[in-house]
Amino acid sequence: MARVTVEDCVDKVTNRFELVLLAAHRARVLASGTPLLVERDNDKNPVVALREIAESELQPEEVEEDLVVSLQKQVEMDEGDETDAAQEKADVPEFDTLTEDEYLKAIQASGITSPQTLPKG
Repeated sequence: MARVTVEDCVDKVTNRFELVLLAAHRARVLASGTPLLVERDNDKNPVVALREIAESELQPEEVEEDLVVSLQKQVEMDEGDETDAAQEKADVPEFDTLTEDEYLKAIQASGITSPQTLPKG
């Protein structure tokens, strides 16, 4: 195939910015070793990605879903994993949570009246 252009792909992905995002993601996936869907013809990965989209070898929806998953920072857990998360939370020590009033009462009960009377630690 001759040099692919954005114009060849616009009928598959109408938004040019989305096309660039999808092609860039696909090029990174190709760089990681994923098999090609078209012949390379001595082209670099971004051109191969655009050719895959232009020749309808690759569905934009699939690339978009893969892109979204690759960008997610929060991992979805199965129901079985909830018990693991609860166990991890149980392993974390809990600290006392005092309200301001309770804290002031504790200080007054200890007899500390000024910072100079604080014990050296």
